[in-house]
Amino acid sequence: MAQHVPVDEQLSAAHTQTIKATLPLVGSKIDEITPIFYQRMFDAHPELLRDTFNRANQKQGAQQKALAASVAHFAMMLVDPARPNLDDLLSRIGHKHVSLGITEDQYQIVHDNLFAAIVEVLGADVVTADVAEAWDEVYWIMARTLVRFEKKRYAELGVPDGKVFHTVTVARRTDLSSDTASFELVARDGDRSLNGFAPGQYISVRRTLADGAGQLRQYSLCNAGGDGTWQITVKKTLGQGSPDGEVSGSIIAGLHAGDELEVSLPTGDLVLDEGTNPVVLISAGIGATPMLGMARHLATRPGKRELVVLHADHDADDAALVEELSQATEQAGGTFHPWFTHGSTLGSTSGRMNLERVELPEGASYYLCGSNGFLQAMRSQLAEREVPAESIHFELFSPNDWLLPA
Repeated sequence: MAQHVPVDEQLSAAHTQTIKATLPLVGSKIDEITPIFYQRMFDAHPELLRDTFNRANQKQGAQQKALAASVAHFAMMLVDPARPNLDDLLSRIGHKHVSLGITEDQYQIVHDNLFAAIVEVLGADVVTADVAEAWDEVYWIMARTLVRFEKKRYAELGVPDGKVFHTVTVARRTDLSSDTASFELVARDGDRSLNGFAPGQYISVRRTLADGAGQLRQYSLCNAGGDGTWQITVKKTLGQGSPDGEVSGSIIAGLHAGDELEVSLPTGDLVLDEGTNPVVLISAGIGATPMLGMARHLATRPGKRELVVLHADHDADDAALVEELSQATEQAGGTFHPWFTHGSTLGSTSGRMNLERVELPEGASYYLCGSNGFLQAMRSQLAEREVPAESIHFELFSPNDWLLPA
């Protein structure tokens, strides 16, 4: 569940009018501005592409659009009091930054290259001193809001700003399917036990690749927690027309019991609340990982909350985590409903997930994780069932520009 990220500053009246006048033009040029911005930034700071930004996502382009578009949507919120706040968006960005070890000084790097790209695309005759000053104010209000949130998270984690990475040991590897494996992580000999975490949180994993790049990828923690261990499940990402996932490929091919692994401390905004109302977990494919962590957490207190778990997967004979998710649901006293597009298991449904005939408990909290298309479909189906939007919380493992308000 997203944490509240208060925006404590407002635009001046003069800058508000300037932003209103120029926002349509800036918004229409996002697709032109973003590749220039990133190219400028990576040319000036190649270490960011090598050791911070995920190269495969950068090549796809969606992550670029999501980041730059967030500034435009933040501007919309500032100039239109009727628009919904961006708590979910800001919380998601802030937690992601913490998992990457982003620090305050890096916001200046983004600012300088983003604004140079805006001028290059729109022209100096459009980006006058007044226009630049207004957009400058938008950017720094957003930056200061995120910096305050991130500093608070670093303090809660008990580390200096950005110092979230440390080395752990792989205690056990379990291959779950042809392209998916689970890894149990423990503290290195002589180190204290690994920190506890909230069900639904994730860690960043850094893998040093053949060219020396330290590439990062986030993985949800899928054990119940509290015993000093962390468990992640990794599926090899195949690009299907775009680059394969470098981190997932490296882990599946080369990470085994006894190896050391560099990871961040846990963070994340999709966290199971501690209420007493029913819980409905909805996932597809490897999106089961945070749901499994939540179900296992609820299994430590069986019967305390009504639990319904709905999961969709491709092949019943080669699906990862379905058995684990079913077992955890049973241990929590809940009900489990799987869908498979190929094959079947006892009690499964063929085809894509359809909630039309699923009995949904009254007053439930809903947690969703999967691909963009899956989440859009599930949100639409839940809306048709008149589930309140504020009861739906979601996570996905890809750049999420569609989550930005229209």
